[in-house]
Amino acid sequence: MPAYAGAEQLFQRALLLPASGRQLRGSQAKAEVLGLLVWALIADTTYHLHAAYGWVMFVSIFFWIVTILFFVIYLLQLQLKFYMIPWPLVLMIFNAAATILYITAFVTCAAAVQPTSWRQWDYNRRAAASFFACLTMIAYRVSTFFSFRAWKGLGSNAATSQVTDHA
Repeated sequence: MPAYAGAEQLFQRALLLPASGRQLRGSQAKAEVLGLLVWALIADTTYHLHAAYGWVMFVSIFFWIVTILFFVIYLLQLQLKFYMIPWPLVLMIFNAAATILYITAFVTCAAAVQPTSWRQWDYNRRAAASFFACLTMIAYRVSTFFSFRAWKGLGSNAATSQVTDHA
């Protein structure tokens, strides 16, 4: 058996997801990457001198870690083992909370950027972090939309939801 057989099975599982699940996972992955960029750019500056960046760091790192946890749960299909948890509802609430808190982080980060900074590279990184915080907020909003569709069951049609096995 080849060494990559486990990765191939995970890839095949991902292809078997319904369309809304693939879209949800794709928007979650975008939010992960963008969130990583936000906190990496802020962490590379002298953020500890400005209290506003503490909030931005908290929001970006917290939601980055939790998003990775949800991504791993869905990648390994652990949600099927914990079937008593309403996963679409949990994801919708999480993504809505992330959207709201990323709005505050974006506004805080953008308001704290000062073009007259004595360190030009800090200004560039903070401005870039503000931009990526805005993109992350949009990615979480898209994830909220797809989570809502999955929660309400809007990803299927009458033909696929009415099929029964008559063996």
